[in-house]
Order: sequence, then structure tokens, then C-alpha cells
Amino acid sequence: MLANYHTHTVRCKHASGTEREYIEQAIQRGFLELGFSDHVPQPYPEWFTSGIRMDMSELEDYTSTLYRLKEEYKKDIKILVGYEVEYSRRFFPTLLDKLREYPYDYMIMGQHYVPNEVEGFYTGSKTPDEERLLEYVDLVIEGMKTGHFAYLAHPDLMYFSGPDEIYQKHMKKLVQASIDMDFPLEVNFAGFVWQRHYPSDRFFSLASSMGAKFIIGCDAHDPDFIRHPEELDAFEAFLSRNNIDYGDNLLNIDRETGEQQ
Repeated sequence: MLANYHTHTVRCKHASGTEREYIEQAIQRGFLELGFSDHVPQPYPEWFTSGIRMDMSELEDYTSTLYRLKEEYKKDIKILVGYEVEYSRRFFPTLLDKLREYPYDYMIMGQHYVPNEVEGFYTGSKTPDEERLLEYVDLVIEGMKTGHFAYLAHPDLMYFSGPDEIYQKHMKKLVQASIDMDFPLEVNFAGFVWQRHYPSDRFFSLASSMGAKFIIGCDAHDPDFIRHPEELDAFEAFLSRNNIDYGDNLLNIDRETGEQQ
């Protein structure tokens, strides 16, 4: 694994470490590319303040800081500037207009809320509700079809506690859509380390058997999470039993669309 594209900064209000510390860690561990993808600011109503993402007022500093470091470290590592984005019908068009005010390299989709953070539910909350699972799958597929995203972060964040046959019935649609669009699915390293419900065998055994494409995302919220899969035996075993081949983990990202080429 030579690259990681899922890296956060302190601006998201739940990460630690400076950008320089993440970069130095990546260089020390032999990474060739490091992408920063902090939780994107959203054009929410004035009365709503998110506690898990940067504010719009921080876009300029986020961009200028990373592009300055990108130039400083260009002989040692390739730095990419991106965002982890919630897709929503209500806010996404306005968000794109805001983001175009500053240069960036790519976006990854991380669907934490459906239909959005202001008026929806958190997908990581345990639920037996099949309708919520279906809403998640349909919204993710709709977001994938926009062509703006490089890959899908933690695709199994949706915490459905109902029967496996119901889970697989709907998740098969998501996996098949990713295959049809050649859209990588992330195996989330941080979720495994934190012993969360993702990455899960029931999702990745299904996705692997169907022939999906995978990418490892460190989901680094502190510099120590910039690590290789083989540095954690249990994670390596998870990949092995689910027949996940992640190769060198390098994306060829179209700088205009954020799509993998």
C-alpha cells in the first residue's frame, strides 16, 4: 500500500495532529501519496451548526495550508487536497459552487447521514428498520452517479441489525452499482482499530464474491493512523478471509471531476 486518501485535520473538531505531522508520518512509512480529505463544510441553514466538520470560513486556510505543504514536500511525497463529502439532494449543488471557489484535487463520499445531517438520521446508529437501509443504498447510488467522487468511504457504515437476507438484498444493489461504475469501496482501517461495526465480514464477503474493487482508507484522525495493513495482523487477517486484493492502493484521480480514471 503506497497511498492513503482518507486523512482528517483538526478542523473537523474530532481529530488531532498537524498536517505536517501526518505528512512526516506518511513519508516515514514509505507512502508515495497522501490525500487530505477533511469533512467538508456544508451550506447548512444559519441556525444549524455541525459539530463534526469545518466551517465555511475555514476553507481558505484549509486550502492554503495544504497547497503550501504540497509544494514544500513535493520532492518527498505527493500531497493531494480533497474532502470527505456527504451527498444530499438539498445541499450538494450549492456545496459544489462553494468548493469551486478554491482549488482541490478530489472528493470521497462518506454518507454519515440520510438524507442529510440537518433533517436525517445517522447511518452509524444501530437500527432494524429496512426502510432506512433502503434509503441509504438509494442515496449512495445516486451520489455515485454524479461522477464527482473518487470512491465510497466506509460503505458498510449503515448499521442495519435486521436479518442478513434483508441486508444482502439491498446491499447487493449498492455493490453492483459500484461494479458497473468501476467505483472502489473502502475498507476502513480506523473502524477496524476502533472495533466499530465496520468494516464487516457480512458486507465485504458479499462485495468480494461479486467482484467489487477495493481501496484501503486509513481514515486517519491522528498521525499514528497513517499505517500499512500488514502492521496490524488482525486487519491483515480480515482482508485475507474476505479475499480483498487492494494492490498498491493508488488512485488515478481526474482533477476536474474527482473520478478515478
